[in-house]
Parts: sequence; structure tokens; C-alpha cells
Amino acid sequence: MSEQALDAILENGTIYDGSGGEPRVADIGIRGDKIVTIGRLDQAVCARRIDVSGMAVAPGFIDLHTHSDFTLVVDGKAESQVHQGVTTEVIGQCGHSVAPLRHRDAPTGKRGQSRLSAAADHGWESFGEYLDTLEKNELGVNVAAFVGHGTIHHAVMGDDLRMPDPDEVEQMADLVRQSFEEGAAGFSTGLEYWPGNQSTPETIEPLCRVAAEYDRLYATHVRNRDRYYDLGFREAIATARAAGCRLQISHIQPKYGAPDFAMEHTLEMIDLDRRHGLNVAFDIIPHDWNHTLVMAILPKWALEGGEQKIIERLQDTACRERIKANQNPMWLLVRDRVWSKVRLLSSAENTHLIGETFEDIGRMRGIDPYDAVFDLLLEEAPGMHRLFWTSQAFRDADLKLCLGHCDCAVISDTKALAPWGRLANDVGSLSGYGWTSEFLSKYVREDKTLSLAEGVRRMTGLPAQRIGLRDRGLIREGYKADIVVFGPDTVSSTWSVKSPRTFAKGFEHVFVNGEQTILRGERTQTNKGRVLRGPFS
Repeated sequence: MSEQALDAILENGTIYDGSGGEPRVADIGIRGDKIVTIGRLDQAVCARRIDVSGMAVAPGFIDLHTHSDFTLVVDGKAESQVHQGVTTEVIGQCGHSVAPLRHRDAPTGKRGQSRLSAAADHGWESFGEYLDTLEKNELGVNVAAFVGHGTIHHAVMGDDLRMPDPDEVEQMADLVRQSFEEGAAGFSTGLEYWPGNQSTPETIEPLCRVAAEYDRLYATHVRNRDRYYDLGFREAIATARAAGCRLQISHIQPKYGAPDFAMEHTLEMIDLDRRHGLNVAFDIIPHDWNHTLVMAILPKWALEGGEQKIIERLQDTACRERIKANQNPMWLLVRDRVWSKVRLLSSAENTHLIGETFEDIGRMRGIDPYDAVFDLLLEEAPGMHRLFWTSQAFRDADLKLCLGHCDCAVISDTKALAPWGRLANDVGSLSGYGWTSEFLSKYVREDKTLSLAEGVRRMTGLPAQRIGLRDRGLIREGYKADIVVFGPDTVSSTWSVKSPRTFAKGFEHVFVNGEQTILRGERTQTNKGRVLRGPFS
């Protein structure tokens, strides 16, 4: 066989190249980890040919917002993502990364114990050491990692319930800078979560200035998306403007409690700032379910001092009543006691309750659903942070309004998992096993909110452009051979509220760096994903 022979040819597929342009029927030739030629290749010499006639051929999907930081260390094969065409994940979102760590992290931290245990077991402290650890794993997907403000804040200040002083902010900025030097692809905040909800624009802006210095993307889970949605989004925009950095607003859709015009108003604000030169874009989760940690409902004072202090408070009747009286919880569904719309998503100690509403859980236990929330947290200790819930808090009309904007990407906000092994009982989100199929089947095929070409761009070319990937996200000669082949008329989700761990249908072939991970709908044993360290030039 010729030295220039191709390793594989995908024949007669309809190519949606990730640019949003019109598709075309052509062959794709792969050699090594790259796409080397596109056209009519019936005379080319190659090791094998795969007939993909009638199928859509697209760049591998790039999930711009995930929380797989630790699950990829536990099991890097990323089964839930690979089976639905994802070839690259961007982790470290909402201010939560698992590095860098410092000894100040102390074993009393809300998340400090799990982070320190991970570091002790796997041997990382710095961001670079964490990426080194990932590289030692077999990875089913490529991984780019953001450094999170919450982790940086905790490394400097532990669980102190106070504002950082200028010297501590400078220490945080130094840690962000060090993380960028070691390969962090961006910086994220989670301003609705502890300790992000301790911050102010004055303490975040210096860290964003470091992102601007390194031309890395700043992604934020804003402070509020319901009653004060406009303050939350304006804070994000103002901080990025003052720092001069590029901004990505994560899962932008407003929640239950926001006025009906909130999404329209938010897009008007963004368009105005874009016209004045701000580089800002955003993304959505492609369904109306909103998920988070159950602990996120606790007010700041209830989180001070770490998990043991939290346990003591949740065991105290007076503290419980004080928490119940909080008029500004993260979810207004909880304030309004709409327990019929809130369901348990993930639990290690009460797996039989997963999928049940808290209205029903309270009834089963014969107690106020709010007390059931506290009891489940106590039963989960010392792993309270593993308890997740979900609610129907988004509006489908808002999602479609966002998708009408050319710079709206589509994300999962989930974790790379597997329905077997050490991650078998974990759930990242209801659509964790089928977010791409949910988007392609509902919003593209059924509702026709976007064309298939444009829908593909929202999960490929657009996210690649946002984080600065220069050789992925498009079907182009010389680009990495991250490719997904699927049936546009057959792709579909199979998950349900009670059974979220089921693979999507319709994905026939997936290649990661030129190696096939899905063959005729079945997983191969190949895992050739790579850690993608910034900068990507």
C-alpha cells in the first residue's frame, strides 16, 4: 500500500461542515489524526471505506459547558457523551474546577474535602498537575479546562464568610495567571453559588483582566436569572467591559420568577453592548429542565464553616425555620413551595427516590417537603454536594428566542458518565445521555427553529470559535478528524425523568482524532481523546 494511502474514507455522506453553509455530498479522507482530503475519492487508496450515504456527516460536537472535571478522572471514556457524537468537552464551568488547590483548602470546606481527597488519591495540586493527571487517562473525548473562581477563592480564603481584601484578590489573580500558564483554556465564575455569591464586580474584575491579558474566554453563571435578572446580566456585561475580556454567558435562559419579557430584554441588552464593541455571546441547555446542587438553596450564613457546621445547622429546628423563611433562595420555586415541579435528580443514599417530586417525597415521609430536603442532605453526608435536584423552571419560548440569535451555542451543563462501573449511579442532568439528540430532534427536525446546517454550527464551529480552537469544529482539510455521522431523520433521545441513563439513537459513527469510537452505533474500545491546553494557536 502506498505511503500516502488513507486510513479511512467516509463515502457519499452529506457534509454539514460546521460553518452553517449549505451541505454537500462528498467523500472525506482521513490519515492519522487529520482530515487530509475532501471530494470524490473513489480512486484513492485506503485501508477501509465506510459508506455513509444518506447520513449527515458533521464535525464532532463540542460541549462548551460541562462539569466532568472529576468524572473524567474516575472514568475518562465519557460513554454518555461519545454515544451522542460529542468529541470535545470544556470543563471547569460555573466557577467549579478541581484545581488549583492549596493547603488553605483545609478538610472542612464545603467542597474542600472532596477536592483534597481527589488530590491525595491522584496527586495534583496545581492546574498543570491536574491536566497531567487527565492525560494519563484513556479519554473518549478531547478536554479543554477552565479554571474556576470558586476554587481559586477557596484556595486563598478557605470558608471565611467575608469579602477578600486587596492582597487576597491579588493572590487570586496570580493563581488565575499561573493556571493559564499551565494550560487553562479560560476562566469561569458561578455567582449564584458559594463562594461566588460572596464576590462583587470589584473582586472579579482583576481576575477577568488576567483573562483579557491571555485572551482567554470568561464564562459566567450570573448572579440572578429570575426577579433581578437584569442586574445579573448587566453585572456580567459590566465586569467584562471594565476588564476588556471576552464574555460567555452560560445557560442564559431566565428561570421561574422572571417576568415574561426577561429574555427579550436580556437579548436587547446584549445586542446593544455588542454594537459598542463588547465581545459577548451565550449558550442554552436544549430543554426546559433546570438542575443544580440541593445545597445551593442554603443561604450564605448556613454554608459558613464547612460541612460539619452545615450538618449541625440542619439538625437544629430553629435553623431549619430560619432557612425556610429565606425570601431569596436560588430557586423561587422553593420560596413559593411549588414542590410538584421539583424532582430529585441524583442521590447516593436514596436512589429509590430519584425522579420523584419533593411533593411526593414529603408525602411518603409524612413531613413538610422542605424538611424532606434537609433530611436528604443529612442522609447524604459527608457527600452533600452529590445531592442534585431538577425542576421545570425554563420556558420553551425563551429557548427558541435565544436560538434566533446567531451567537447562541447549545450546551449540556452535565457530566461525562457511564451506565456501568464507578459512575453507574451518577446523574449529571436529565439530558446528560441525550442533549445533542434532544436539540437535533426537537428544535431542528420537529420545530424547525433552525436548519440542520445552522444547528450543527451551534455545537461545532461556534463553540470552537468562542474558545479559540483553530483546528477543530469544522470539516476542513488539515483539521483534526473529529467527526460524527448520524441519521437526521432517526436521531432521537430515549431518556425520561425516571430513566435518565439511556443512550441516544441515530448516531452511527464517531471519530476522535482520526480513531473510531462509535462503529455502526456500537462503542469500540478506542479512546484517543487529548487534553487541549491553552493557548490553542
